[in-house]
Amino acid sequence: MKKVVVFSTPTCSWCRKLKSYLRENKVRFTDVDVSRDTKAALDMIRKTGQQGVPQMWVNSVPVIGFNKQKIDRLLEINKRR
Repeated sequence: MKKVVVFSTPTCSWCRKLKSYLRENKVRFTDVDVSRDTKAALDMIRKTGQQGVPQMWVNSVPVIGFNKQKIDRLLEINKRR
């Protein structure tokens, strides 16, 4: 099983869209609220060089923003249907 971690904030509409998409496709994920977790926010920025959310990690592969094609490929979503 792939480890999926989403870095998000409560006010981010794209974050909500990403998490909703993952739930619809029955993908388990850990949600990290970077507005409350400064250490996680700094780690996210260090790893990707990006401050924006959503960011998602599938195992060790980062996905910046709601990049549906990359998400589908990494999680093999189209193959499940």
